[in-house]
Amino acid sequence: MLIAVLTAPVGVSGAVFLLPVQLSLLNVPSPAITPTNLLYNVVATPGALARYRADGRLFGPLTRLLICGTLPGVVAGAAVRVFAVPGTGVFRVLVALLLLPLGVWLCARTLRPPRRPSPAEPSRRFTVLLALAVGVAGGVYGIGGGSLLGPILAGRGMPVARVAPAALAATFVTSVAGAAAYALLSLTGAGGGPGQVAPDWRLGLMCGLIGGYLGARLQPRLPETALRLLLGGLATALALLYFAQSLT
Repeated sequence: MLIAVLTAPVGVSGAVFLLPVQLSLLNVPSPAITPTNLLYNVVATPGALARYRADGRLFGPLTRLLICGTLPGVVAGAAVRVFAVPGTGVFRVLVALLLLPLGVWLCARTLRPPRRPSPAEPSRRFTVLLALAVGVAGGVYGIGGGSLLGPILAGRGMPVARVAPAALAATFVTSVAGAAAYALLSLTGAGGGPGQVAPDWRLGLMCGLIGGYLGARLQPRLPETALRLLLGGLATALALLYFAQSLT
């Protein structure tokens, strides 16, 4: 719940921080980690989405673009995860290499804004292709995608208050599709036998529902500067955590 409170205001479900906890502390077997994360996304995001909908900030062109990209991507990623079984070590290093400079840059830019105008918002094609790539990564590794979409889109000039609802909506839709894909694949015996790729239901349902709602309710009370610093700080912290885990 606390993770969801901190991450929902910037469009992150919190499952991306659940991944290292599953790996390092709870010893959840692979590949069950991925569908468990997706299940957590399904539970943690509706509270935040309900709040954003009440504020009239949920539905819009950005939400549709992100869903159009991430939805097919997560289904493809689930198949890759089960049949190709890529390791998590390389993924963590790649995510860390992406998020560390992005998070530091976002914090630095927020604390000391440049004199030149902000960069133009990304095009529709860029947004859909970015969402597709993030969807595949989400299907393979069980991240909702908000932790990647948020910093990138905010860094390209979009306000966090606009990005967060769209990123969470895409996270919810793709997580439902991804969890369903893993459930079906587990019935076929793929990934090591029936049930081996099914989610850990107890862990996945340890609910971030209330936390997500509280985080979304908190967002309008935070200035854009605080939201950008929070998003940049989360990206930097996750990158450092993944770097540390890749060395162990």
